[in-house]
Amino acid sequence: MSGGSFFQRAWSRFAYDRSIGFGLEYIGLTTLRFPRAVALAVLAFSILCFTQIPKANVDGDLLRVYAHSGEHYDAYEKLAETFGTFENDIYLLVTSPTLTNPETLEKIRELAFDLELNEFAVGTMSPFTLRKPDGAGGSVPAVPEGMTDFAQVALALTDLQQNDPMMRNLITPDLSGVVLIMFPNQELVKEQGTKTMIASLRDTIAPYQSADVSIELTGPPVWTSEMLNAAVDDQVKFTVWGFGLGAIIALLALRSLTGALLVAATPFLAVMWAMGMVLLFFGSFSFLTIIVTTLVLVISFAEAMFFIFNWLAYWRDGMEPNKAVDATVKLVGPAAALTMLTTLVSFASLWLTPGQGVREFSMAGSIGTFLLFVCLMTFLPLLLKLAIRLGFKPPKRSSLVLTAPLPLAWFIASRFGRALSVLAIAVTITLFVPYLLIKPHFSFEDFVAKDSTALTAAEEIDSGVGGVAPIYIRVPLVENDPNVGPTDFETIRKVHDILESHLGENKVISAAALTNYTESGFTREEVFDAVGPFMRKRFVTDDGSQALVTGFMPTVIDSEDLKLLVENVTAEMRAAGIDGAEVGGFRILTTFATDQIVYGLQLDLTISVLLNIGLIGFAFQSFRVALASAIPNLFPVLGTIAWLYLSGQGLQLTTVIALTIAFGIAVDDTVHFLSHYLHSRREEGRPHMEAVKHTLDRIGGAIVATTIILCSGVIIVTFSELPQVALFGTLFVSTLGFAVIGDLFILPALLAAGGKFFEPLARIRVRTADHDSTPDDPTGDTQTGDGGTEGGHPDPRAT
Repeated sequence: MSGGSFFQRAWSRFAYDRSIGFGLEYIGLTTLRFPRAVALAVLAFSILCFTQIPKANVDGDLLRVYAHSGEHYDAYEKLAETFGTFENDIYLLVTSPTLTNPETLEKIRELAFDLELNEFAVGTMSPFTLRKPDGAGGSVPAVPEGMTDFAQVALALTDLQQNDPMMRNLITPDLSGVVLIMFPNQELVKEQGTKTMIASLRDTIAPYQSADVSIELTGPPVWTSEMLNAAVDDQVKFTVWGFGLGAIIALLALRSLTGALLVAATPFLAVMWAMGMVLLFFGSFSFLTIIVTTLVLVISFAEAMFFIFNWLAYWRDGMEPNKAVDATVKLVGPAAALTMLTTLVSFASLWLTPGQGVREFSMAGSIGTFLLFVCLMTFLPLLLKLAIRLGFKPPKRSSLVLTAPLPLAWFIASRFGRALSVLAIAVTITLFVPYLLIKPHFSFEDFVAKDSTALTAAEEIDSGVGGVAPIYIRVPLVENDPNVGPTDFETIRKVHDILESHLGENKVISAAALTNYTESGFTREEVFDAVGPFMRKRFVTDDGSQALVTGFMPTVIDSEDLKLLVENVTAEMRAAGIDGAEVGGFRILTTFATDQIVYGLQLDLTISVLLNIGLIGFAFQSFRVALASAIPNLFPVLGTIAWLYLSGQGLQLTTVIALTIAFGIAVDDTVHFLSHYLHSRREEGRPHMEAVKHTLDRIGGAIVATTIILCSGVIIVTFSELPQVALFGTLFVSTLGFAVIGDLFILPALLAAGGKFFEPLARIRVRTADHDSTPDDPTGDTQTGDGGTEGGHPDPRAT
């Protein structure tokens, strides 16, 4: 035997010995063979998952999304460890039209002191807690006590606002408001939660609220708390409405209440399994992983609908209902396994991008995708057989609404297939242009809940004192003097001036900002002692090796403007001979790390597309099938990206994730279509065009129904209070909407136009799913066909 012949036979045997589901359909076959054992396993696993549900919670830490994402996160973490940061601080905006009234001023002073005594506070900064040197080795309050008339108060506050470096960002120029800042005890917050801290603060400020005094909380912890509340509300809303809409659509499609309940049962259990395992592995949901349960819900609804559509078709064609369940497992199982793999590949490809949040989402999505397939192959067949035993009868034919587009799809494919194919290919190729041109975009307000009172308060502070969102510059020092020697002071001053030239006068604080005191005869040591050890650490480290220069930007700033600011400041520091200085902060992290993550996710999307198209071709053992699947699935993704590009929105974190996962799900209908088409060609012996029409008639309604379920389930997400989550839903739905056009119109047209090209697909021999004969066994009952059938099981109507 020649070497070539040996390898040819080896490949033939390998190709023959597998189905398009790569053997994963044997989970379903095991259910059919050992129903009681599988039922016990399903029950035990369900109990395990249900015991985790009471532990459900959402981690509101936005840093979890960016953790371990690269150099920008490492720099931020180092900055926070060295100096502490203002990103965990709570801002209180206190406004009053009578602020210069001595009684009002003293009332706010009492609030500042009560705030300092709050159990969650380790320190505060306000016009009332800051002190200045008194010239006798001591210090006095920055806001004098005992003032008795309006003019005296106005004069004192104006002097502080204009001349004191610490007061400039805490007192509004019109003297109608002051800002109080609380530094939380992070260990206590982790122990009791941000929600408890905010509730405690609201209790503290409640007695001071009045018709003349308004107090609003803002700052990152408050924004995060609002995001967390919105995320939890979203999850409840998505699950309840998604489940309800899916059940209603299943009812309308099947025209049977019992049938709709049979469809809905699998998604419910699949979601419980997914939630249980996410909580078991990660301990909590994040802003990203919470989306997984909604995706599991809608995908499992779609797959359950496909399964029951096929089961009812067998039953209506005269097959005994229990055998129809068996036949459906063998028919749908391999294709369902392949669709699961394509979705899993899309989730898994996200793992290539660094970042704890993205990788957790990748793992959670992969787990959820696999579990919903296992649920489909175990729980659903057992449930259907139980329903048969309890007397379930098949409903009438499916709703005509689902099949309404099919005659038009066939008319276009049979009459204008070539023209539509050329147009689809040309449009898809053209859509690569915006895909290559689109750039990442980050917008902080897109992460904050809509109608956020905390964001509104922050914008009011911005308009009053010019911005409270910090940007930091870590400056290495050479003299190692905790009180800052002259050489190091000059370095800090240069950095201070550079940053202030970009942010505006009085918008930067550092050791160099204390010159009004040092010029009055006080030493830097006396000034640092006056501000206290907590605030001192915000200026210089205890060993004098590093200094911190802090600037305050508006809360809402465009990412491109922020990038330009960092670029210019860095270049000017380098030109000034300041080496080793590093610009950082949470806003810097989120802007630059988002760019890196989005570029990585864009690569993941490309890899996912190529792998899935290759996987389809490998599973069906046909390069022709891979080509047929490419255009219908590239078109929806590229079309959505083109819309993003033309609308100027750019690529965002959830944008690329939505496109990647939507592509993986959109491929599912293509797999089912091609699988049925090849089944018609190879197992039933239908001619090419007849096979295309038969496939449209056979599963076109299921494709419409599953797309409606997917879109209806996810469209709820577009009403999320979180703009990023709402955008995820919008893009997901639009991609699936384009995908159904690709599967019902473009794919049949491509098949019809390429009759000669696809003709060889009917002549490949492989093993079927329900028997073990080989290509060399002439006595086996192997059909002439391809493992690319949905299990390779002969159509029951042929028996």
